[in-house]
Amino acid sequence: MAAKPFSLGSRIKLSNGLSMPQIHLGVYLTSGNETVDSVRWALEAGYRGFDSAQMYRNEHEVGSSILAYLSSSANTQKLRREDIHFTSKLASNTSYGTARKSIQQSVRHSGLGYIDLFLLHSPYGGKTARLESWKAVEDAIEAGEVRTGGVSNFGVKHLQELLSSKPRILPVVNQIEVHPFNTRTQLSSFCLEHDIVVEAYAPLARALRMQDPVITSLSRKYSCTPAQLMIRWSVQHGFVPLPKSVTKARIIANGDIGGFEIEHDDIRRLDDLDEYLVTDWDPVDCD
Repeated sequence: MAAKPFSLGSRIKLSNGLSMPQIHLGVYLTSGNETVDSVRWALEAGYRGFDSAQMYRNEHEVGSSILAYLSSSANTQKLRREDIHFTSKLASNTSYGTARKSIQQSVRHSGLGYIDLFLLHSPYGGKTARLESWKAVEDAIEAGEVRTGGVSNFGVKHLQELLSSKPRILPVVNQIEVHPFNTRTQLSSFCLEHDIVVEAYAPLARALRMQDPVITSLSRKYSCTPAQLMIRWSVQHGFVPLPKSVTKARIIANGDIGGFEIEHDDIRRLDDLDEYLVTDWDPVDCD
C-alpha cells in the first residue's frame, strides 16, 4: 500500500463527507490531572483528536483540558472548538431511551457543546439493544449533539446486521484492536469495502511485543522507536491509530512519524507477525 505524507495535521475523509485527524490520543485508564496534562501536552505537540468513552470516566477532564488550551496563550494557532475532534462511546447497549439520555449526558460531561464522533462501545446486549442504541445515535446526530456515528468492537456479523437494518445514517467508523500482532484482515477488509474507517485501539499492543526481533530490527533500520514503527504501520494501512501515553516525551514521539516510510516488503514482514494477540476484550464474535 502506497504511503502518504503524514503529520499530526493529516486528516482522513469519512464517508459522510466529514473528516477527522488520522491519529488521536487515547485516554483509556487515565484519570484526573493525569488526563488533563496528557491532553494539554498532546495539543501542544499538534494532536487534534482525542478518544474518550463513558466507561473511561474522563470525558469531563478531556473536555475541560481542551477548552482550557483553546482559551490560553499557548494556543498560538488560534485553534477553535471545531478544529478539535472529540470521541466518546456508549457504555452499554440497552433501550433507545436510555441510550438517548446517556448520549446527552456525555455531551454535558465533556462541556464541548457537541461530540464529533460517538460510538457504540461494543456489540454486547443483543440485536434489539444494538439497533435501538443505533437509533439513539442517529437522533443525536440529527439533533446536532453528535456530528458522526460509528461502532467499536463490531465483528463482520454485527456490521452486516446494522447495514441490513437499513439505518437512516450509516456507521462511518469501527474502532477495533489492530496492530501487527493482530491484523484482523477479514474484518478490516469488510470495513474498507463498506467505506467504514478502521480506528486502531491498542496500536502498540500494550507494549507486549516491543522486543520482538522483527520490531527491533526494523526500528533500527528506520531509526525510530518500536512504538513509532507500529503507529506508522497503522497509518500506512489507512487505519486511525489511537496511541495512549501519559508521558509527555512519549506523546510527542508517538506523533512524530512523518520522517520515514515503511517499505512495502517490510509492511508485509510486519503483517506476518499476526498471531491474533488480544490485549484486552474481544467481543467481535458475541451474539
